Order: sequence, then C-alpha cells, then structure tokens
Amino acid sequence: MLVLTRKRDEVIQIGDNIVIKILKTGKGAIKIGVDAPGNIRVIRGELLEEETQPDSIDTATSTQIEQALNTQCA
Repeated sequence: MLVLTRKRDEVIQIGDNIVIKILKTGKGAIKIGVDAPGNIRVIRGELLEEETQPDSIDTATSTQIEQALNTQCA
C-alpha cells in the first residue's frame, strides 16, 4: 500500500485519467473529489462491503426454495 500525505487543494494522479483532489480537511474527516472516466466505478468501501454480503434470500438453498414452493401449492 502506498501511503501519501496531502494538504487541501493538492492532488494525487492515478494513471493517465484518474485524479483525486483533497477538497477539505476537518476534525476526523477529509472531503475528497475523484475525477475519473465514466467507465471507472468509484464507490465507498462500506458500500462495496454491503454489496458483497449475501441477502438472506440469496443464501436459501434450492431445496429450501423447492419446499417453500411446494408448501404454497399444496
């Protein structure tokens, strides 16, 4: 992991087309801006974690689904 120190209005360049700019610093938080092409997905880490956690319906086995359907049809 590369660790960089930046001040307000300073930027970090990633490749040729991604720029991260420090917009504001405050107590316990930093506001950043990300300038990236539309085909580059930019998402906060906590939202990515939520996406990867399975929903309860996704974790149901095919047997459980089959049993539920049979119960409803009976």
